[in-house]
Amino acid sequence: MNNSPGWASPGSGPSDEPGQGTPPESDRPVPEDRDAPPVNWSKEQPPGGQWVTPAGQGPPPPPGGGPAPGPGGWQGGGPGWGWTQPPAVAKPGIIPLRPLGIGEILDGAVSTMRAHWRTVLGISLAVAVVTQAVSTAVTGLWFSDSAGITALENDPDPTVDEALDAVGGTLAGSGVTGVVGILGTIIATAMLTMVVSRAVIGRDVSAGEAWRDSRPQLLRLLGLLLLIPLLVLLVSAVLLAPGLAVVASGAAGAGAALTLVGGIAALVVAVWLWIRFSLAAPALMLERQGVIAAMRRSAKLVRGAWWRIFGIQILTTILIVFVAAVIEIPTSLIAMLVGGESAMDWLAGESAEAGWLFLVVIGIGAVISSTITFPISAGVTALLYMDQRIRREALDLELGRAAGVPGYGAPNASDGRPGDSAPGS
Repeated sequence: MNNSPGWASPGSGPSDEPGQGTPPESDRPVPEDRDAPPVNWSKEQPPGGQWVTPAGQGPPPPPGGGPAPGPGGWQGGGPGWGWTQPPAVAKPGIIPLRPLGIGEILDGAVSTMRAHWRTVLGISLAVAVVTQAVSTAVTGLWFSDSAGITALENDPDPTVDEALDAVGGTLAGSGVTGVVGILGTIIATAMLTMVVSRAVIGRDVSAGEAWRDSRPQLLRLLGLLLLIPLLVLLVSAVLLAPGLAVVASGAAGAGAALTLVGGIAALVVAVWLWIRFSLAAPALMLERQGVIAAMRRSAKLVRGAWWRIFGIQILTTILIVFVAAVIEIPTSLIAMLVGGESAMDWLAGESAEAGWLFLVVIGIGAVISSTITFPISAGVTALLYMDQRIRREALDLELGRAAGVPGYGAPNASDGRPGDSAPGS
């Protein structure tokens, strides 16, 4: 039913009321001229199909506050409304201020070397030269002058004292080079972490400034780098002890199987602990944390992202091994060529004495390798730490303020290190 003249619902059929049906065909009015204007229109109309807007007027603006068209038509409008391009992410330094992908983390580590090469390569080169010089000197002096090694070489059936003398001297030499290597790693890690933290916000830092910033935390970093391996060693010993005890009791077969299972479990636990505490060093340096607090902080940041961090760390390790091999394999071949027969005999285990020229060439290759790989390792670890804080604690806002990026707020009075405060810790 339709009682409203002049309106019909869309799709409605003819009315069922009497007298309201469709008129007969003969009663319908026939238009005399399709091009003629309606009766109530003005006689002055433009031709059909050629409507133009009167001068000085335009169609009304679209709803929603869109751009108004230009005079005379719709050709003068601006960009469409309803969608705008998102603003570009700020990048004051080596990384964009947002959660990072693996490519951006690796690129950030390399970009730090490229943008701050004097400081980065200066630090890593100095550390590599000192540590490798000590290692080369200890190796050359020990294998040249060790009476214990000489006794083992000349006597196929040495006494217990001769064997202990040789083993003790070897352990002493390895201990010296190991301690120097650990100290070098600590210094390089601490200073390069400071350089990366400044490079993120686009600030330069000299080697002296990096040393002053990192020096107060060096002893704590030493404690951290000693505590984590000791923890791994302790857990491994506990897991291996049952199998070794069974072997000692006389059940060699069962003991060997149990020892194998314990060894696999120890390896799994060691890798798990390595990743769990892998962000402790940058947390200790940048947040001025203690050793235990830094380990807890790392565990908190890694929680829920263990596999991702494991993959990035493994990929970084493969990259470092590849770079080291590319550098050290050619230098080793050169060392064997210049070292002559003594070098070949030393490598084959037929002689206890290695030539100095051979050791020096080997050391040069190790220095070049360490100079390049130190910044990659330290840079990836520091950027992983910052990435986790960006994802968990919106560290990008703090970094933007420290860098003075518009829209991030005024920078703080601090020097802008991203670890000066630890939200959520």
